[in-house]
Amino acid sequence: MKLASLKPGRDGKLIVVSKDLKWATSAHHIAPTLQYTLDNWDNVEPILQDLYHALNKKALEHRFVFQPQHCTSPLPRAYQWADGSAYVNHVELVRKARGAEMPKSFWQDPLMYQGMSDKFLDPEQPIEIEDLDWGVDFEAEIAIITDDVPMATKVDDAAQHIKLIMLVNDVSLRNLIPDELAKGFGFFQSKPASAFSPVAITPDELGDIWRENKVHNRLNVHLNQQLFGNPNAGVDMTFDFAQLIHHAAKSRELSAGTIIGSGTVSNQDRQSGSCCIAEKRMLEIIENGKPSTPFMQYGDTVKIEMFDAQDYSIFGAIEQTVVPFQKQKH
Repeated sequence: MKLASLKPGRDGKLIVVSKDLKWATSAHHIAPTLQYTLDNWDNVEPILQDLYHALNKKALEHRFVFQPQHCTSPLPRAYQWADGSAYVNHVELVRKARGAEMPKSFWQDPLMYQGMSDKFLDPEQPIEIEDLDWGVDFEAEIAIITDDVPMATKVDDAAQHIKLIMLVNDVSLRNLIPDELAKGFGFFQSKPASAFSPVAITPDELGDIWRENKVHNRLNVHLNQQLFGNPNAGVDMTFDFAQLIHHAAKSRELSAGTIIGSGTVSNQDRQSGSCCIAEKRMLEIIENGKPSTPFMQYGDTVKIEMFDAQDYSIFGAIEQTVVPFQKQKH
């Protein structure tokens, strides 16, 4: 099943989207929003599935052309957004470039931070930046959405709580990160609003691509229409999504609608390119002693998308351009 949220409104209006992303139909009579759906998953999901199957059979009169530009992120705001760093080779590379050893514990215990979730960017919404000296970067990732997860959920029980999967651009301001982390209190100013793919899907939509609680498929990233990277998200993922849920729920319950990210997708095979500028810069530092790839400038556009074996877009695309921040007049 494929779901999306239409503008306007802080929580959007739920629609069901066809498998080929060509058609959509309103689901408002079943569930007004995606958050409502997640809060009432067991009751609502079977009805939405019936609507989805009817839409794919073109058996609905009330359908319309799906237009991603009219979508918000599937959850325009969420109770919780926790981003992991499941590709430990990426972490190791970043530390190696600055001559730092990586603690062995990083291979056994995931890194995770709690990010801004009160307002996400739309999939095609510009990234407003006041100062380019902050070092604007994209991070292409996979994310899952859970239902209610009890505290202390074991890894073996965690997978059943994965209800939906999305793509994410976890925007990072690289030059603000060092000073923030030096304070010993984590990210805040260096992690502005993220954006998610226009469509969220149930795991069964991926077929055998979804196994071991990972998405075994390439994630395509283009910067200014040039391929920047297409690593396989299922390769070199040290911690799968069940392990990330287990980690997040160690000392707390997770409410329905919790989003958990994979962290920047990264392969040890560097021929696959990168899913963020920082990783490419680190490789340049290791090879040449200094970076040569600049961070994003005004007018630069990043596009993040994943395709199936028939070359159809699975989630739709995140496509965002960096623009100068314009203070709103009240």
